[in-house]
Amino acid sequence: MDIDTSEIIGQSTSLKDVFKVLAKVAPTDSTVLVTGESGTGKELLVRALHRSSARKDKPFVPINCGAIPKDLLESELFGHEKGAFTHALRMRPGRFELADGGTIFLDEIGEMDLSLQVKILRVLQEKEIERVGGVGGKKVDVRVVAATNRDLEQAVLAGQFREDLFYRLNVIPLHLPPLRERGGDVSVLADYFLEGFCRKGGRKKIVFDPRAGAVLDHYSWPGNVRELENIMERLSILVDGNIVTLEDLPRKILDSAGDAAALVSAPAQGAPVAAAAGAAEAAARGFVWPALADLQKYRMNLRDFLEYIEEKLLKEALEISGGVKNQAAEALGIKRTTLIEKLKKRNME
Repeated sequence: MDIDTSEIIGQSTSLKDVFKVLAKVAPTDSTVLVTGESGTGKELLVRALHRSSARKDKPFVPINCGAIPKDLLESELFGHEKGAFTHALRMRPGRFELADGGTIFLDEIGEMDLSLQVKILRVLQEKEIERVGGVGGKKVDVRVVAATNRDLEQAVLAGQFREDLFYRLNVIPLHLPPLRERGGDVSVLADYFLEGFCRKGGRKKIVFDPRAGAVLDHYSWPGNVRELENIMERLSILVDGNIVTLEDLPRKILDSAGDAAALVSAPAQGAPVAAAAGAAEAAARGFVWPALADLQKYRMNLRDFLEYIEEKLLKEALEISGGVKNQAAEALGIKRTTLIEKLKKRNME
């Protein structure tokens, strides 16, 4: 069946494998356990599961089990009756009741207290909840999807998670791979986030210097997609001009990447090409003409590639001339007015 994964950006084989399992499990009511490191986008995957299910027109109710104090979590999940405890001034339904007919997402379930795990197990077995301070149960029709960044099998061995609950949750396991294992998805996500933040901030599109792109590809991304998104937002605000260079990247990324930038040769910076003699001379000096494969390698279209080369030559001409525009224009073989127009366009004046 078709699944709605529009909110999940990526083209890697490992991500497509996850989508294949998602397509099979979405039409069912089976309980799903999503595992993966923090920041990999587990909630986006669960939302895609809900949108692709027969319950898509019913509520999707998420709750972060690790963000709510354990003495309040039971009331949040199952609700409470009036007078059940201090400040319980009225009856309040819990998340399971609010999700009736739809999907409840128990995020970070590995952080849940053992005493509460017993009650979750009862819900899975009996399809019934009991409000705090209530008498008797209430049937609920809810699909349960849980997620965790912990190794629950190890938690079971350590006595930190109930074995019977683990097996009840782990009917369909879905593992979302970390960003470092998703091949070219780093560049795809980086371009997507950066373009989005530029559009939101009302500034022109920014592209990556090939060396900067290579460093991003080689970085391990311990914070996964969340870390990448945050850094792209930062770059969209702080980068001068329309190209992200090595100097724009955070120091921790540069230090971690090592010599990754050396793996990529910068695009050609120009050469005499006006006449056959000039082209021959350039070739003799080792000049290599850019090819279509270079555009794909550097993740640029033709326009961005030419913009990159032109801006690089403009900067070099200004450096060599000490900022004297007449000399810079002469070195580039263009009029001074043309140079000024190009500099204004790039905010390089």
